[in-house]
Amino acid sequence: MTTVALAVTDGVSHFELAAPCEVFGVDRSDLADPWYELTVCGPAGARVGGRFRLEPDEGLEWLVRADTVIVPACADLDEEPPGELVDAVRAAHRAGARIVSLCTGAFVLAAAGLLDGRRATTHWLHAPALAARYPGVRVDPDVLYVDDGSVLTSAGKAAAMDLCLHLVRLDHGSAVANAVARRLVVPPQREGGQAQFVATPAPEPRSHALSGLFSWALARLDRPLTVEDLARQANMSSRNLARHFNAVTGTTPLRWLRTHRIHRAQELLETTDDSVEAIAEATGMGTAASLRRHFNRTVGVPPDTYRRTFRGGRPHDRARNDLTG
Repeated sequence: MTTVALAVTDGVSHFELAAPCEVFGVDRSDLADPWYELTVCGPAGARVGGRFRLEPDEGLEWLVRADTVIVPACADLDEEPPGELVDAVRAAHRAGARIVSLCTGAFVLAAAGLLDGRRATTHWLHAPALAARYPGVRVDPDVLYVDDGSVLTSAGKAAAMDLCLHLVRLDHGSAVANAVARRLVVPPQREGGQAQFVATPAPEPRSHALSGLFSWALARLDRPLTVEDLARQANMSSRNLARHFNAVTGTTPLRWLRTHRIHRAQELLETTDDSVEAIAEATGMGTAASLRRHFNRTVGVPPDTYRRTFRGGRPHDRARNDLTG
């Protein structure tokens, strides 16, 4: 997998263009020989982020010659991906290339039919649009990246770097991937199944039957609330409450409560020195063991790992974060 083609079109994002260039376009033959040969493919004079002009090495027709094709984020999701890009990516896949999308580049892969029946991801903000536009795709909005063999997709920005390093790990092993990560001063490995660390605030107040219930429940997350408690506060039956919850939030009352308990735990881990036991009590999770179990299942990492990653307020925390990326 030494030949890597980066497929660009007008308006491509800076970051998703830079990440693969840093990983695959810099000669690192001291780590693995042969290293990758990166070829930037696209129309001449393509704009990068609306500010710069790019002079690609080859046109999009060159993609069929690559071992790996990387598709960065789309410029405008309100428009269909460029037909010539979709055709070139589809042809490269037929020719046996490994196809990789970064962030909203997944829309290109979906338009090419490469994600039909596959599990895939993209930036959590755009995951609903991907699922709606391409119902044949099993969109997972909660993970950093998905490796489905010959087709791989990532979430946004930093997750693009995670997927690029994952490719190096597949091709050259963990030691080489870790060495590249150290040179780039980024975390050496974040598993694809790790969550995107999405903030999940309550819906903005508006006129629906649960408007007052949301704020009431959020002010009492430290209490062992039940569905019956919520239904009683909303002056409706448990069955009627479940129906309204599904219509407004797309989930059940208990899942909504658990999501916001986890979100509150994230805030406390980021902003306080409280123990996991104290945070479990403050968020209504009961015990530290219960919090660890639900937190790990939802976020993808244990509470202590999350705290080390996201603490940045104190000098020693900043230094530690610098070391971990």
